[in-house]
Amino acid sequence: MTAPNFESLAHDIKLWAAELGFNQVGITDTDLTAHEPLLANWIKQGYHGDMDYMARHGMMRARPHELLPGTLRVISVRMNYLPEQAAIASVLSQPNLGYISRYALGRDYHKLMRQRLKKLSDRIMQSAQHLVARPFVDSAPVLERPLAVKAGLGWQGKHSLLINHKQGSFFFLGELLVNLPLPIDQAITEEGCGKCVACITACPTGAIVEPYVVDARRCISYLTIEQDGPIPLELRPLMGNRIYGCDDCQLICPWNKFANASQEPDFMARDNLHAPELLALFAWSEPHFLKQTEGSPIRRIGYRRWQRNLAVALGNAPTSPAIILALQQQCEQAKTKEKVIDEMVLEHIEWALAQQQQGLANIGRKTERLIRAVDKGMPNHARFMAADNT
Repeated sequence: MTAPNFESLAHDIKLWAAELGFNQVGITDTDLTAHEPLLANWIKQGYHGDMDYMARHGMMRARPHELLPGTLRVISVRMNYLPEQAAIASVLSQPNLGYISRYALGRDYHKLMRQRLKKLSDRIMQSAQHLVARPFVDSAPVLERPLAVKAGLGWQGKHSLLINHKQGSFFFLGELLVNLPLPIDQAITEEGCGKCVACITACPTGAIVEPYVVDARRCISYLTIEQDGPIPLELRPLMGNRIYGCDDCQLICPWNKFANASQEPDFMARDNLHAPELLALFAWSEPHFLKQTEGSPIRRIGYRRWQRNLAVALGNAPTSPAIILALQQQCEQAKTKEKVIDEMVLEHIEWALAQQQQGLANIGRKTERLIRAVDKGMPNHARFMAADNT
């Protein structure tokens, strides 16, 4: 192919990508040398937590051409995922409901986007038969956000997520590595965050340790999804009712007021996950969990982590006899041969039960103080002040 043909092909690639449901496409080279020191320092600080593969792959994440020898360009794509009536704030404000990151309410995006990228690759091959290509959607060590910035899809916000001035940050990213010398799109050179630090101050656990740097070990998304073991005691009360992921840094971001709902049917919210009761989810058996999360990204964390996350949320919920009973039943069953509960999960259930029982004791003390106030003939307003000041 001659150089002018590559100009035309790049134009066609963007049209074909739009037909496949991608909301934006950009093309860039593979040079990420400027990001290698940042990646090395992030790993050195241990911010990757238990994600050993981050360190194991080393600088390959910043060298796409090592993943697919001969790679000259990266076709970077984004696909909006925000479902209609996302109800982020309303679910977070109801502590008896379980909050699931909005990206996980529908079908698992990994397979969907990878299949679409494969179709895009097949279409390109019809015009460039010597094409060598490989699609990625969180499936290989690739620094997808810096690549997307270079491809003109947005800028990296202080929460480390990519932000687009028309769609905020509620979208998925994917890449198609190709061996074609396609023309390169203009990178985003000016980020739009300015002096805003809303995402940093809004993070429940203080995971954004400095602008553009996230300590995964404190991030609720990491804790509820990636971490396999126990959640640190000091972080549990800060997690609230977030049982799979966290959207707080996105919820507070001013740019997300421009976010449009996804038009992809597979990303529509499932009724059983949109605003579920914590106790209802806690009652799921493992087979029921697998059935209800079939085709969902939630399924990959497994029943063990699911129960762990629910236990923390129940411990953070308002004191309730129903919650106490459910937790006690799980503890009692763990001591029988009828049901075996993982020790790590049981520890979280016992923690949640202790939290609930402490709440019940606090209510009892308030009640006793109020009774004493009544007995002493205190004025009404003083009684309530005495009851609250425990």
